[in-house]
Amino acid sequence: MFDLQGFATSALAFLVAFIAAGLFTVAFKVIYQWVTPYHEGKLIREGNVAAALALGGALVGYVLPLASALSHTVSLVEFCAWAALAGIIQIAAFTLIRVVVMKDVAARIERGELAAGVYLASISLAVGLINAACMTS
Repeated sequence: MFDLQGFATSALAFLVAFIAAGLFTVAFKVIYQWVTPYHEGKLIREGNVAAALALGGALVGYVLPLASALSHTVSLVEFCAWAALAGIIQIAAFTLIRVVVMKDVAARIERGELAAGVYLASISLAVGLINAACMTS
């Protein structure tokens, strides 16, 4: 038999979690684009695949730990703390790459160098996977 009251409670919890995750994702995207030394939106509108790959990788790399946090936390407050930490780690990883490993990343992305875009996306995904795995304990 279908438990309408149980479904309504679960559906409300789903909506709250989904909206919170969506808001954190939008906030991460805005902050990430503010931190990067190039303008992803403009570059992507111009057809720059490297910029699209780098931004897409950063978003997926951020959402992976959000999914893990949603699966392993018991409260909205705890989820928010993990979501904030995941964003900080993802932005710190980009900053480390930009400052230490690939100092010319802005110029390379602006020129549309796919290698730079794929590299940034790969780093973001790797950091996101490790971040997500660490949230399971």
